[in-house]
Amino acid sequence: MAKTIQLDKYLGEVLEERYNPLVKRLELVIRLGHPGEGTPSRGLLRIALSKHYGKPVEQVIIRSLETEYGVQVSRVEAHVYDDASSVKLFEPEYIIKRNDESLQKVQQQG
Repeated sequence: MAKTIQLDKYLGEVLEERYNPLVKRLELVIRLGHPGEGTPSRGLLRIALSKHYGKPVEQVIIRSLETEYGVQVSRVEAHVYDDASSVKLFEPEYIIKRNDESLQKVQQQG
């Protein structure tokens, strides 16, 4: 039975949640519904996940965000790290850049 999660105004279902002790991160796969809207931004999801798991937004990385055509449901793969130094050590530079750019856009709008 999957766990339900409320991320800001979106309702999601945690399909996989496992802690990787070697890398010191929580690895998540979430099925996120966003009826009547487009795909939520990585920045919004990072902020919502950081609030939900009680970690700084710098320690939350959205690895993948895919929406099926015609369906307002997205599959989100996210990593929540125990410390910020591990993010730079294990995540590719382009993923970090993509996440940071999206976060900056959200912060400028809000």
